[in-house]
Amino acid sequence: MQTPLKSNKPTTGTNLEHARLHNRRVVLEAIRQAGRLTRADLTRITSLTAQTISNIVAELLDESKLSAHAPEKIARGQPPVPLSINPDGGYSIGFHVEQHQIVAVLLDLKGVTRGRRVFSVSYPTFAEALPVLMKGVETFRRKVAADRLLGIGIALPGPFGVEGMSAVGPTGMPGWDDPQSLASLRKMAGLPVLMENDATAAAMGERLYGIAGGFKDFAYLFVGHGLGAGLYLDNRLYSGHWRNAGEIGHIIMTPNGKPCYCSKQGCIERYVSGASLLEHMGIKADRNLSDLDLSERKYAAGIKRWLAEAAPALRHAVGLLESLLDPETILVGGTLSNDILGRLIEQTLPLFPSVSVRAERAHARLQLGTAGPDCVALGAAALVVLAELSPDYQALLKA
Repeated sequence: MQTPLKSNKPTTGTNLEHARLHNRRVVLEAIRQAGRLTRADLTRITSLTAQTISNIVAELLDESKLSAHAPEKIARGQPPVPLSINPDGGYSIGFHVEQHQIVAVLLDLKGVTRGRRVFSVSYPTFAEALPVLMKGVETFRRKVAADRLLGIGIALPGPFGVEGMSAVGPTGMPGWDDPQSLASLRKMAGLPVLMENDATAAAMGERLYGIAGGFKDFAYLFVGHGLGAGLYLDNRLYSGHWRNAGEIGHIIMTPNGKPCYCSKQGCIERYVSGASLLEHMGIKADRNLSDLDLSERKYAAGIKRWLAEAAPALRHAVGLLESLLDPETILVGGTLSNDILGRLIEQTLPLFPSVSVRAERAHARLQLGTAGPDCVALGAAALVVLAELSPDYQALLKA
């Protein structure tokens, strides 16, 4: 897990007793950013008293969330003891639920992948997926101490809780909007459970594991079976009041254009998505793209037709996001291969003039993400870790 830029100052704490959990996160986040800090460093950086720091550090050492290293040699006085995050002090599970597979990952407290499983499914309802999710949980439980599991993050296609849209067409996932669903998983797993849409989780995955490590403001266009945008603004995720921010796929690009499964016509997703690519290849839109070898010659003409139609649509999407958000860059990733996404970006250029055109730009306006195919599952699991470490976790998780 990449650490933020050194210019990011740790959040200062408060000595109010009722803010103990906040102060724990302040201490953990300061150590995570720096790598190693002594108690004196923590007192100086966080503005907490020496006694408060001593109490919190003792608690975190007792819980094995911190590791103490050999004392540093100094000229006089008690040698200070450097402290670091203990990667084995906690673990989180991340699930990326797709139409045809569920990817599960296990992360340690430093964000390193310690386990991975992939389960085949076919448009599972929550009830159908629950045994699969529990199988993943039990698999990872056998790898670590049970009391070290912090929670579960689940990411899947949105939108959530929107009448007439949430489970419609080949890009939708049925039966995941019931609030009792997460409650049943929490009860069975005995762990906290967070749910996020796949594009938002992918943005966090790219921020921590990909090219976006130093960005404070970016949008991540996730091209899966559908299309969504993850928004990372002012150094934090923005997921919206109902976790539906970034549903750019259902913005109308072409009035009276292709009929969309959401009941509108001309939505961007009907032109830029895995489902639309399948249609151009003469294959039913609910087919699993990963079952196909797209390098075969018989698919070349369909891919070419799709690129010719998708590139102008993506160009409009980029202009829209730039005008609304003024980001440092826009990244593209998803479940399509890097070869196809790279060709899509290449054909989308040149972009329309926008507020993002400026001589002092440090990064390209549109570029390919680098976090890899597990980006969403990693992001989902990382949100659970950050809930443990970050004093700003409510802004991250909309808790």
